[in-house]
Amino acid sequence: MPIHLPAISRRKFLTRSALATAGLLVAPNLFSAPKRDENSWVLFSDIHIAANRAEVARGINMTDNFAAAVKEAIELPKRAAGVIISGDCAFNTGEITDYATLTDLLAPLRKAGLPVNVMVGNHDEREHFWGALKEAKAAKRPVKDRHATIIKTARANWFLLDSLDKTKSTPGMLGEAQCEWLKKALDANADKPAIVVGHHNLDDGSFTGFKGALLDTKALQEIIRPRKQVKVYIHGHTHRWHVHQDESGIHMINLPPTAYIFKEGDPQGWVQMNLEKEGAKLELRCLEKTHPSHGQVVDLKWRA
Repeated sequence: MPIHLPAISRRKFLTRSALATAGLLVAPNLFSAPKRDENSWVLFSDIHIAANRAEVARGINMTDNFAAAVKEAIELPKRAAGVIISGDCAFNTGEITDYATLTDLLAPLRKAGLPVNVMVGNHDEREHFWGALKEAKAAKRPVKDRHATIIKTARANWFLLDSLDKTKSTPGMLGEAQCEWLKKALDANADKPAIVVGHHNLDDGSFTGFKGALLDTKALQEIIRPRKQVKVYIHGHTHRWHVHQDESGIHMINLPPTAYIFKEGDPQGWVQMNLEKEGAKLELRCLEKTHPSHGQVVDLKWRA
């Protein structure tokens, strides 16, 4: 399980942050925290933070967008149980200075008492990611040289995967070792619904014209489809908001980017996911409040 760290200074945060089984968990400051909803989660993806906070890509300042999303998450009427960032944390090639800036930008979440689990995507670089977090390289992980973990909660178990194959190479790959770990981990934790999270979308025909899906899609499908406890697969990568069910009944959630969009008119923002007894409720939080999709709610019912 991830390690909970007490409140520390920014300098110490940069040098002492640790991950357990590869999930970056920033410990809560419990003082003056509002009431917490243990079944509510904040989901960010594709934040693309650059070392230079003034960096702009596709007309978007990524730092400003992420800071705005963080502020909204902190100001929710009830504090969420935690935050998950599903990869592409760094701007382009995963420079260590990108992660230094990211660490600073995560500080308000930490001070507000929100645990944060950070995943990697194809624009991240593991060694730089771990190097920026110092103790992360030495943290015990279930899959060697991969950034994967399990988060256990009252209503569901989260399985966070590492689909980074090569930095700045669009396709992703889980690899045999991680697939074998996931299989065993799911079997050992079949008592609750399972939510599987990766950075890459599956190569299942859902995103016509988009190249760069998970190369070992079939291997993942063969693991999650017959295991009925798996209810959801969440990913980012395509920079679009999309929800559908695959042929086995698993809900596929494509998180919107917090940074820039690829297609004009698509939303930028984040998703609040509320776990229920037999499903979940998603609410899209657009950074552009006049966007027609802002506030859209999607109800998910778990497959039997």
